[in-house]
Amino acid sequence: MAFNTEYEFELPRGYVDENGNLHKRGVMRLATAADEILPMRDQRVQQNPGYLSIILLARVVTKLGEVRAIDTRVIERLFTADLAYLQNLYRTINEVDVPKVHTVCPKCDHEFDVNVSFLNDPVEA
Repeated sequence: MAFNTEYEFELPRGYVDENGNLHKRGVMRLATAADEILPMRDQRVQQNPGYLSIILLARVVTKLGEVRAIDTRVIERLFTADLAYLQNLYRTINEVDVPKVHTVCPKCDHEFDVNVSFLNDPVEA
């Protein structure tokens, strides 16, 4: 079984380029540590922390229709619905699901799932 590192998407509205062409389908790859760390050095992020998501998306969106190069200018020109869609997709594909164990209470036979944490975080039911 191959590990999926790229995810296709379709923007709800679409990116309109400088020639008026609409681009809706694209590809986002999984983020690396460098994708999350290097933008923190960028002066635009230091001046406005909200700009971090623009730089992150410019790094991980590898294809958008027929657009030749995805950079911050492309991401800045997205409609807000499309920006929100990509931000949500980024979180969805990059967050790790907490493993769960299905168990049964020995006293009442109630079945339930328990989150298993391998960190120092408390276990949540």
